[in-house]
Amino acid sequence: MTAAAGIKRAATMTEAAAQGAVPATPVRVKVWDPLVRVFHWGLVGVFAVAWLSAEDLSTVHEIAGYGVAGLVAFRVFWGLLGSRYARFAQFLKGPAATIAYLRAMMQRKERRYLGHNPAGAAMIVALLIALSGTGFTGWLSQEPDRLAMLPDMPQIVSPVWADGDNDDTENGDSALKDVHEVFANLLLLLVALHVGGVVLASIRHRENLVASMMTGTKRAPQAGDVA
Repeated sequence: MTAAAGIKRAATMTEAAAQGAVPATPVRVKVWDPLVRVFHWGLVGVFAVAWLSAEDLSTVHEIAGYGVAGLVAFRVFWGLLGSRYARFAQFLKGPAATIAYLRAMMQRKERRYLGHNPAGAAMIVALLIALSGTGFTGWLSQEPDRLAMLPDMPQIVSPVWADGDNDDTENGDSALKDVHEVFANLLLLLVALHVGGVVLASIRHRENLVASMMTGTKRAPQAGDVA
């Protein structure tokens, strides 16, 4: 069932319920397509593996990193050509709309969105950027020859203090690993904020958003909601 069909069905059932013909039961509509859901939970799993294997299982960590990179690439592609609620054009609203939504949220007046709300959309962009940065710096640090692709990076990130024990390559590799770790820690912060936002929105709008990302369905939009 498409979102439009679900909305029409919801309106029909609401009108019928008002006339006493049928009980006013919540109608659910399809929002998240299967590929969006596979991407979401796949990323959760692969990122967890990458984080847990960072210290002792370098091969597993590297494979998980490639998995993250592949999922991010897919999400960018699907954000351009995917289903309605997967597309960036549908949910990216710009800084002004995001700030207005956050202000309304602080006042407990934010509207319910059938797809991603503006704050959630901004979080998706931040997560994709941080994931890309983590994956790219991790990839560069695997081989010394790859670091040569960015000869100015060590000077930008931190001063290189060469001494008798370390050459520029070793200093550059150390700086790159520091950047990789910064991106990884930033991801943890973003994930925590994301989970907090999901919990808050679930409570505010009386809707289990975690379950919705599993089933792909959400409660049909009502008056005041943004479809």
